Amino acid sequence: MIKRWYLAIATFLDEVKGELRRTSYPSRKETVGSTGVVLIFAVIMSIFLALVDALLVRIIAIVI
Repeated sequence: MIKRWYLAIATFLDEVKGELRRTSYPSRKETVGSTGVVLIFAVIMSIFLALVDALLVRIIAIVI
């Protein structure tokens, strides 16, 4: 039973090693560019959600 677990773990780790060899990693330029896009998007969404929140607060204040 322990031998089967050991073989299963060894097989899994061997497959992980093979997958990592086939993985293509982004260059530094691509990583910096993608990070910039994500940060800009996060800022834009934060501003948008703040405006929607302020609008909804005013609407609720009028209704109440």
